[in-house]
Amino acid sequence: MRRPAKVLTAAIALALLTAGCGSGGSDTTADGKKVLRIALWNYDQTPEFKALIDGFKAKYPDIEVRPVDILSDDYSEKVTTMLAGGDTTDVLTMKTLTDYARFGTRGQLQSVTDEAAKLDKAKYGGLDAYDMDGEYYALPYRQDFYVLYYNKSLLKDSGADLSGLTWPDYAALAKQQTRGSGGSKVYGTYQHTWRSLVQAIAAAQTGGDLLGGDYGFFKDQYAMALDLQKSGAAMPWATANSQKVTYKTMFTTDKTVMMPMGTWFAAVLLQEKAAGNFKDDWGMAPLPQLTADGKATTFGAPTAFAVNKKAKNSDAARKFLSFASGPEGAAAVAKIGITPSYTDEAIMNTYFSNQGMPSDDLTKKAMHPDTVKLEMPISEKSSDVDTILTEEHQLVMTGEKSLDAGIKEMDSRVKSEVG
Repeated sequence: MRRPAKVLTAAIALALLTAGCGSGGSDTTADGKKVLRIALWNYDQTPEFKALIDGFKAKYPDIEVRPVDILSDDYSEKVTTMLAGGDTTDVLTMKTLTDYARFGTRGQLQSVTDEAAKLDKAKYGGLDAYDMDGEYYALPYRQDFYVLYYNKSLLKDSGADLSGLTWPDYAALAKQQTRGSGGSKVYGTYQHTWRSLVQAIAAAQTGGDLLGGDYGFFKDQYAMALDLQKSGAAMPWATANSQKVTYKTMFTTDKTVMMPMGTWFAAVLLQEKAAGNFKDDWGMAPLPQLTADGKATTFGAPTAFAVNKKAKNSDAARKFLSFASGPEGAAAVAKIGITPSYTDEAIMNTYFSNQGMPSDDLTKKAMHPDTVKLEMPISEKSSDVDTILTEEHQLVMTGEKSLDAGIKEMDSRVKSEVG
């Protein structure tokens, strides 16, 4: 049942106040600087934003940058509400491609196709993901993908070769490395609760279509994940979910030997090492594969900035996009261990020169996969399909539905509810 319009208006206003943002505020400072407002999340805990903003301010001292800070978990919903209410925040961070598809298809972003045309596409990862029928409404500044993190200290003396693992190799190693019990238990691996750690891997490596409504290609990956938790080599999904276990805690407190995770986690580990909270040696390996053919296929997604269709300072916003997505922005985020969208030899040298960053051959191999597939294809269906697949994933992983019944329900619901 729809709520009355008056109630909806009040809800939007409350959401904007909670987000600490809105369409008000001058577009210039008292001393004549242009004000550039950038919507982002968890500013104090996301150092890439500070690195980019500091670099931009140094280059453009006549522009005053003001972050519009939103809680990470609420970001997509808040920005959706802001734009529906006519907000004029200049730059919007596109946290996910699903968000980008939503805002882009609703006509809420300015075209930046002219800026995209200036870029050397051979040096960009993830740029093509923002191509909407030949138009670009955002430019990426980082490109994350999944690798296999491992604790060198816990894995030492095992003789394990992680350079070309298949999924059966990975599962066998996880079981072999599991040790202890109760509070001192060390899992062989930790697979976080996200559906992508089963579904997107399966789609990327089998060529399956996440939007197609036929999900039989999930079966082998789910069977392995369920077997790992049944054997005790991985924490049960229900435990991780109910106790709100974080992957950072699992890895940095020596609760797991291995962990498939995105490249952004490297920056977190650098911070933890610098703060003295994590003392072990660590490394990255390519994500395990279906077959040992020497090729590495993984999945991931870029992150981008876009210009609000109703931006007050469009010119300044475009300058920020150009800076953040270009070599200067790439160098700024590489210095803190973030994988930039733009890369060249100098940028990667910067990335691997970070104190605490492993620079062994296996880690460098992991950072150069052969293929990176999108975590979720861009479509008007993406958001609805994501909701269904997430709900059914939870039921399968908790055992409330059998694997066969869960996949059958995914097929049925996506076809009948999304089409």
